Amino acid sequence: MLPLSFVEFLDFQGLQIQEVKSALGGERRIILDKDGNQYSLREAFDSYVSFGGMPGISDVGLDQEKAMILLDGIYSTVVVRDILERERREGVRQITDPILLRKIILFLADSIGSTISVSSIGNVLADEGILSHKGKGERPSALTVQSYVNALLESFFFYEIKRFDIKGKEYLRTLGKYYIVDIGLRNYLLGFRNRGSGHVLENIVYLELLRRGYDVAIGKVGRAEIDFVATKTHQKLYIQVTQSMLSESVRERELTLLMSIRDNHEKIILSLEPGLDSSYEGIKSLNLIEWLMDW
Repeated sequence: MLPLSFVEFLDFQGLQIQEVKSALGGERRIILDKDGNQYSLREAFDSYVSFGGMPGISDVGLDQEKAMILLDGIYSTVVVRDILERERREGVRQITDPILLRKIILFLADSIGSTISVSSIGNVLADEGILSHKGKGERPSALTVQSYVNALLESFFFYEIKRFDIKGKEYLRTLGKYYIVDIGLRNYLLGFRNRGSGHVLENIVYLELLRRGYDVAIGKVGRAEIDFVATKTHQKLYIQVTQSMLSESVRERELTLLMSIRDNHEKIILSLEPGLDSSYEGIKSLNLIEWLMDW
C-alpha cells in the first residue's frame, strides 16, 4: 500500500483537472478548487512535493503546521509501534537504540537517490560526530546498521532499489539506492528546504512506477547509470529524470547516455521543463507532471 499518487492527491484535496484552450493552440490543463480558484499544474505539483501523499493530509488541508502534526503522528506510529515495539514483542531485540534508529532514518532521508552501502553508514555518522552519544571511537558494526536498515525496509518506510548491469543482464550485489515512502515525511524530518530536488523527483517517479506495476532497478551502463530500468511482462522502459531539458549540456548528457543503450525498448526523459522538442532521435522528452497524470 503506497501513499497517494499525484492524481489521487488532487482528488483528495477536492481539486479538479480541466482542459482549456492554450495560447499556442490546442489545449492545456489547469487545476480548479471547489471555489473556482485556478492554479497551474506546477503550483499543484509543488503542493504535492511539499505535503506528500499521506491520505490524512486531506483532513487538514494544505496547512503546513497541521500537516506537520499529522506527519509527526505517522512517523511516531511507524518508528515506535511498528519497529521498536514489534522487536520487543517478538523478543528479537536487534533494534534497541532509538537514537541510532533516528540517526539512520535521517541519514537515509537526506541521501535518497544517492548510491550508498550499508557498511559505510555507521562510519559516516561517526566521522561526522552524529553518534556523539556513543563512547569515543565507538561506532555501530555493519551488521547492526544492516539490522536497522532491514527493519526500515520491512516497515516500508524506505525502499531499496538494486543496480542492474544492462550489458551483462544481471543484478549487482553492491551499492544500491534508497527512496523514502513519502516526500512529505522527508520534509517533516529534514525541514522544508530545496535540498536534493533532483533526487526528490526521482523518488516520486520511482513510487509511481511501483504503482503502475513495474519492477524497477538502476541501470548500469559502463561507469554511468540510467536512473530507472522499469520492466513488466513484455515491456521495458529506460527512464532518466532531470529538473530541466532547457540546457544544452543537460540535453547532451541525458541523451548520450540513453543513446548508448543498443536495443529497441522505449527510452524516456522526464523533466519539469522538457522544452519544445518532444522527441530526440526516438527518445521521448516528456513533462513529468503530465506523465504523472496520464496513466
